[in-house]
Amino acid sequence: MIASDIEDSINHTIEGLDKQLRDISLKIHDDPELGNREFHAYHLLTNYLENQGFHVIRQAAGMETAFIAEYSNGEGRRVGFCSEYDALPGVGHGCGHNLIAIAGVACAMAVKQLLQNNKIQGTVVLFGTPAEESTSGKITFVKSGEVNRRVDVSMMLHPFAQDSLYVRMLALDTLEVEFFGKQSHAGMAPWNGINAVDAIMQGFDNMAMLRQQVLPSNRMHGIITDGGQAANVIPAHSAARLYARSVTRKQLEDLKIKMENCFKAAAKATGCTYKMSWGAKGPVEDVFMNTTLAEYYKELMERQGVKYLPRAEEEQIIGASTDMGNFSYAVPSIHPAFGIATTATNHTKEFADAAATEKAHELTLRAAKCLSLTAARVYLSEAFYKAAVVDFEKGKPE
Repeated sequence: MIASDIEDSINHTIEGLDKQLRDISLKIHDDPELGNREFHAYHLLTNYLENQGFHVIRQAAGMETAFIAEYSNGEGRRVGFCSEYDALPGVGHGCGHNLIAIAGVACAMAVKQLLQNNKIQGTVVLFGTPAEESTSGKITFVKSGEVNRRVDVSMMLHPFAQDSLYVRMLALDTLEVEFFGKQSHAGMAPWNGINAVDAIMQGFDNMAMLRQQVLPSNRMHGIITDGGQAANVIPAHSAARLYARSVTRKQLEDLKIKMENCFKAAAKATGCTYKMSWGAKGPVEDVFMNTTLAEYYKELMERQGVKYLPRAEEEQIIGASTDMGNFSYAVPSIHPAFGIATTATNHTKEFADAAATEKAHELTLRAAKCLSLTAARVYLSEAFYKAAVVDFEKGKPE
C-alpha cells in the first residue's frame, strides 16, 4: 500500500482545490460547446493550469482546442491523465464531460504536488482531449506520437450511473454514405426519376434486418443527414452518417463489410450510384483495460465503500465507445467508470442535470483521489509498474 504521507498529500491537495474545481466544472457545464469548438473550456483550463505552474502546450497535435500540460522534476516514470470537455448537440453535458475535465485537473494537481515536494520522481502530463463525441481527438494524439513520446501509463475517469471497471467499451467506426439518383416531378412523372431517398431507406431497412444475423453485442445505428429538399421532387441526392460498433477490432471489421453490403444492395435495387467512406482517422478502439492498474484502483475505491459486480458479470455488460480505447492500445491504461448518484443514462438531459449536482462533484473528487493514488504507486513501485507492462504486452488483443 501507499505510505500515509503520500495519501495525505493527495487528499489534502484535492480537498484544497474543491471550490476552484467546482467553479471550473459549472462554468464548463453551463456553457456546453461542441467538439473542436470548445474555446471557453479550452481557455479556462489552459489558463488555470499555466497559473498553477504547468508548462502548457496549446493547440497540441494540430488541434485548435487541444492542449498538453506537463510538470516534471527530472528523470522517472511518466503518467498521463486525460480531460474531456466537449458537449452533445441538443443535450449539453449529457455525458458529464465537465466532471471528466476537473477529474483530470485534480489528478494532475495532486501528482504535481508530490513531484514538487520530491515525494516521487518523474513527470505528470494532462492531455486536454477535444471532440470525444465527434471527431475523437485522442486518436489524433496517438497518431501524432505524443502519447508514446510523453507517457508510460495513461488514466482517466468517466461518470456513469454506476461504478464499474470492466464493462465492455466497444470499438467504433463511422460510415458516411451518399446516394445519387435523378430528379423528376413526383406527381407528373415519377417514373422518370431515380429516388435517392428510397435508396437510403432501403439501406436502413437492410441494416435493420441484418441485426438478427450479427452478434448481439454488435451495434448499428445512424441518422439521415440529407433526406431530400421538397416532397414534390424525386430526390437526386441523399446521405446518412452511421456508426458500427463491436466488442473487438476483428468483429468490427467483419461488421463493417456487412453494413457496406446493406447500402450497396440498396443502390443496385434503386438504380442509384453511391459513395461510401469510413472515418478518415481509423476506428475508435475498444478499451483494453490494464488489470494491474484497475485492480489497485478498485481496492482503493472499495476502501471508500464502493461495491463492484464480479468481473465476469461486468464483462457481460455492453457499454458505449470512447477514444480512450486508442490510448489503451498505445500504453497501459485504465478508464474506470464512477457513479454520480443518478439512475439516468448517459447522453440524456437528466444525466446532464445530474452532472451539475454537488453530489456528483463530491463523487468525482473521491474517484480522483483513488486514481491519483494509483498513479503514485506507478511512480513508487518498480514491481507494480512492471506488472502493468506485462499485462499490457501479454494480453494485448490483435
